[in-house]
Amino acid sequence: MGFFAILIAASITTTAAALPDSTWTLLSALPNQPHTAVFALGVSPANNQVVLVGDAQGQLSRSTDGGVTWKVVRRGTSPINTVTFSPFTAGLVLAGTRGGGAFVSRDDGATWSAARGLDGRNVRVFAFALSVAAAGTDRGVYTSADGGSWKQSGLADRSISALAAEAIHDPARLVAGTDQPPASGGLRLYQSVDAAATWTSFTPAISGTITTRLVAGPLPPIGNVRPLLVGTNSGMFASKDNGTTFTPLSGGGLLPTTDYTQAAFLTTHFDRYYVASDGGGSGGGGLWRSTNGGRSFNSLAPPEVAVTALAVSGDEKPVLYIATFRPADHVATLWAFHDTGGVPQGPRATPSPVASGARTHAGGDVTLIDELARSGQLPYVGLGLGALAILLYAIAAHLRGRYR
Repeated sequence: MGFFAILIAASITTTAAALPDSTWTLLSALPNQPHTAVFALGVSPANNQVVLVGDAQGQLSRSTDGGVTWKVVRRGTSPINTVTFSPFTAGLVLAGTRGGGAFVSRDDGATWSAARGLDGRNVRVFAFALSVAAAGTDRGVYTSADGGSWKQSGLADRSISALAAEAIHDPARLVAGTDQPPASGGLRLYQSVDAAATWTSFTPAISGTITTRLVAGPLPPIGNVRPLLVGTNSGMFASKDNGTTFTPLSGGGLLPTTDYTQAAFLTTHFDRYYVASDGGGSGGGGLWRSTNGGRSFNSLAPPEVAVTALAVSGDEKPVLYIATFRPADHVATLWAFHDTGGVPQGPRATPSPVASGARTHAGGDVTLIDELARSGQLPYVGLGLGALAILLYAIAAHLRGRYR
């Protein structure tokens, strides 16, 4: 049985690695698939097949084959807000919950333990520098040296909804945003140049009343300032001078004017990044890519316009994982996209009640081949079977040579 299990595993691995170029692929439903939006999604920076998803039921699910199969690795009662892999410490992953504190894993999400010092907190976002991790919570910013033990580090009277590390070397420079509009109007950001020991506030010249996303990119070839993206409830903005000035990326024929809840840079490329929106219920969401520092954008035409979560692998031609949501029928769906730079192609299957975990029967006999064809996995199964056939042939040849 162990031998055949190895052969099956080899076939599945081949299937997972065979994502078509620039084509949306429907992933398997999660165990106990929720009928609520998924906001917590992460992919290992070292292995694009290791994916973690947290849901509103407090469940963390893990895949080691790019979403072909899932295993529940933690059950809880507090909804999962965010799942974030450390880009600097191998295996370190943090998960923040709504009112239940945070959890830490040191083995790429296989096992989890409670993070000390965040008990009862609504942990909404994490950011990493080389020697410190920071968490944005309903009671300000917390910091940790190892991800396991945390302390309060300022802005305790603010609910922090966005957080980024602008400088990762000591002393780390952090920037934070809130979803509590100031009474005086405008949008306020907070900055620390001493790893969250002290904070100052500033009001940038950008539109919006709440900060929905902050992300800092890698250093450009010239200079020592990382690009900073700020998503608000009314647009996306970029700064190249640590937040002194901002350039609007939305409106004016670039990106649509909507709320932006997701943004991610590509590995070591300061000028290549992705931004996404769930549309705020307006139907104006989507996913876009820029390869020239925001001078232009291309839509990646996701299968559903409401993109609620985004994770980008560390490959030069990355795998994008997204979660989408249809409010009309409460279907949350997971997708993968191997971005090789081509024109995005439509999904091999249309999201359906089956994809959300509620299987239906339309009458008549439905074969396994029918199900595979409808799910869009048939080409991958063929590739997996082909690899299995080659493996079996090699084994047979080896045995023949051994007993001659």
